[in-house]
Amino acid sequence: MSILLWLIAVVVAIVGVVQLIQGQIILGIVLLVVACLIGPGGYSIFQRNG
Repeated sequence: MSILLWLIAVVVAIVGVVQLIQGQIILGIVLLVVACLIGPGGYSIFQRNG
């Protein structure tokens, strides 16, 4: 499961960087933040507590 979340986070982060390069600053930042929340490392919105 963590590998799947990691792959999704990487794809979202790459799309976010591409959006930043294309000049869509807000969408790029939002996608990078979402990638950080999805990823299994650090804080994850899908992490179970307890």
